[in-house]
Amino acid sequence: MKTIIRSAKIISKQSPFNGKVKSLLIENGVIKKIADDIPSSKGDKIIEEKDLCVSDGWFDMKANFREPGLEYKEDLMSGCKAAIAGGFTGVQLMPSTTPPVQSKSDIEFITAKTKDQLVDVHVAAALSNNLEGKDLTEMYDMHLAGASAYTDDKHAVNDAGLMMRALLYSKNFGGLIISFPEDKNIAGKGQVNESAATTKLGLKGIPSIAEELMIARDLKLAEYCDARIHFSSISTAESVQLIREAKKKGLKVTAEVFAHNLLLDDSMLEGFDSNLKVKPPLRTPKDMDALIKGVGDGTIDVISSDHSPEDVEAKHREFDYAAFGIIGLETCFAAANTALNKKVPLEKIIACFVDAPRTVLNLALPEIKEGAAANLTVFNPQTEWTFTADHIKSKSRNTPFIGAKFKGKAIAVINKDKIADCE
Repeated sequence: MKTIIRSAKIISKQSPFNGKVKSLLIENGVIKKIADDIPSSKGDKIIEEKDLCVSDGWFDMKANFREPGLEYKEDLMSGCKAAIAGGFTGVQLMPSTTPPVQSKSDIEFITAKTKDQLVDVHVAAALSNNLEGKDLTEMYDMHLAGASAYTDDKHAVNDAGLMMRALLYSKNFGGLIISFPEDKNIAGKGQVNESAATTKLGLKGIPSIAEELMIARDLKLAEYCDARIHFSSISTAESVQLIREAKKKGLKVTAEVFAHNLLLDDSMLEGFDSNLKVKPPLRTPKDMDALIKGVGDGTIDVISSDHSPEDVEAKHREFDYAAFGIIGLETCFAAANTALNKKVPLEKIIACFVDAPRTVLNLALPEIKEGAAANLTVFNPQTEWTFTADHIKSKSRNTPFIGAKFKGKAIAVINKDKIADCE
C-alpha cells in the first residue's frame, strides 16, 4: 500500500525541503517522491488536513516500560503503543526495572523482544549495581550489547567518587552518563517543591538547592574529567543558569526538561491530586518561565515525557504515600507545544524532539529526502483537542491531564515500513 502525505510543511534540518509545503509518497518504507502534488490511486492511504506538518520521527529520551518485573504497570508492547499514540518512533528506556537492566543479557532481552515494533527501542543501562550507587556495573560489556547511555534513573548518585569514575571510564568508549540531579540528603522525604504555595499544604518540601548543588557538583566533575554529561529533569531557574554558564565555558554538557514541568506549577497542588506528585516536583511559575526561556535559547536541549506508569494502588492513596510519577508519552508533545506556543518557534520545539535527543545519544538522524527510509511523524501544531481516558494506550492511568485542553496533536507515525495512526 502506498501512503501519500498531502500539502504538509516539512520541518527537518537535514532535509533540502525544510520549511517548504510539499506532498510525500511513501512506498515499501521508503520516501519515493517529494513534490508539490502527487496523484493518488484507489487503495492509497491519504493523510491530508489543514495546517499539516511532517518531521523526522520523534524520539523520547526518558521512558519507563516497567518490563521485566512490573508488567502489570506497563510492558514493552503496551509501552510501544503509548509511544505511537504520542507520535514517537523512537524511545530510550530507563534501567529501573525489577531487576534493573545491568547486564548484557538484560539489554539483549529488551532489544530482541522489541525489534519488530514500529518504535525503535534503545536501552539505557544501570550505572551502578542494583542502582545502589556503590559499585559500577560492567559498562563496557553493556556498551557492546548496545546500551545507549548509563544512568541510575531517579536514584541519584550521591557518591562523587563513583560519579567521577563513571565519567572517566565511559570516556574510553564514548559512553554517555546521564545524571539525575538531586542531593538525597537535602531532598530527604520531601513530597513537593519547597515554596510558599506548598508550605500551607503541610507537605514536606524538596528545596531547589537539592537539584542545584548536584548540578554544580557534576559540572565540576565533568570539567575535571573532560567528559560528557547529560542532566535529565532540569526544573529550577538556577539550574538553567548553571547549565547556561557551563555551556558558555565550553563544557560538554546537555540538559533535558520534562514536558509537564513546562506546563504545570506547584500552585496546582491545592487539591492534593497524587497524579501531580512527580520528581523533580512541580516548581514555581518563575522556575517554569526560566525553563521555557532555556528551551528557547538552547540551554535546554531535549524535551522528554518521563513516562512513569504506576498502578492504582501506588497512586490512589494519601499524597505522602503515593508513588512519584505520571504517564507522559501520549501527552508529551501536546503539553510542550501548549506551554511553548508563541514563546518558542515550532522548528525549535521539534528539534527538541528529533535532532537533540539523537545527537545527545550519538544516534543516526533520519532524513526527509527522496530515497531515504521513512521515519516520520505527521502532526498538526494547530489542532485544539481535549485529552480523555480513551486516548491512553498505557496500561496505567496516572495522569493529571484527563480533561485537559491542548494545542497540537500527532496524527500518524511511519517507521520500519509500518504506519500507525496516533489515536
